[in-house]
Amino acid sequence: MTSETKVQLDKSTPESEWKKILSTEQYQILRQKGTEPAGSGEYNKFKGEGEYNCAGCGTPLYTSETKFDSGCGWPAFYAEIPGAVERHVDNAFGMRRVEITCAKCGGHLGHVFEGEKFPTPTDQRHCVNSRSIKYQPKE
Repeated sequence: MTSETKVQLDKSTPESEWKKILSTEQYQILRQKGTEPAGSGEYNKFKGEGEYNCAGCGTPLYTSETKFDSGCGWPAFYAEIPGAVERHVDNAFGMRRVEITCAKCGGHLGHVFEGEKFPTPTDQRHCVNSRSIKYQPKE
């Protein structure tokens, strides 16, 4: 997303507009519920203080304080910024999972898993595609 973008980027944004704004890979993940290959994302092992915003609409989703290394091959967070992420039951591929999407634009982020016994305050792992987020360093 560029600062020159004049379109309101939210759930009402037409797919034709998303195709102009997002890279092919971002569109496939954010708009078509795709998944990047494990270990291929730039934020999997990334460390830095700041926020992780939606790569589609720019909404802040996660902070670096909640990021942890789960060893799963994708960036992992144990909690979202309150109100930033929505959850939906996903029964694709013959299994029940919980999909997470950006609350503002509906972009697919990944899935959230519970009860895996990671040493985090929430016992949750938000397994997020790197291409669905954009890191913003703390100023």
